[in-house]
Amino acid sequence: MKYLVALLAVAGIVVSSMALHVHNMDPSQAPPCAVTEKFDCGAVNHSRFAVFPPRSFDEDPKGGHHIPIATLGIVGYALIAILALTSQWWLTFQASLIAFMFAAFLSYIEAYILEKWCIYCLWSQGIAAAILLVTGFVLATRTIQSRRLNAAER
Repeated sequence: MKYLVALLAVAGIVVSSMALHVHNMDPSQAPPCAVTEKFDCGAVNHSRFAVFPPRSFDEDPKGGHHIPIATLGIVGYALIAILALTSQWWLTFQASLIAFMFAAFLSYIEAYILEKWCIYCLWSQGIAAAILLVTGFVLATRTIQSRRLNAAER
């Protein structure tokens, strides 16, 4: 299972890297993921919410010290991969829960504030959900096995 989680995390790194590429593109260029009026990852990845902390309304997009959200995704998925490969399941679960909640918050921003969707962000949300499900399953299975062993020893 650790290899499955690591593979999913690598997929997350790839998707986040693609989003970072769009973030670093010239906003006047049409990104390859601008599919429809509602699916435009260029608009999402150039919004004020595409960096942490979010830019203020009057701030220069190129100014300030902000970290692209996609970079946080790359770092987060790398951490999840390392934790999974070292079989630190509780920490992997906690990191995947944080990743899932972070992606869910970003999906909320896309749906209700920007009213545009990023395909890469949706893929990332799905990957984070899959990692959370797998790590939750591993923890549940290990807990059940541990309780059975403890009951058998009594």
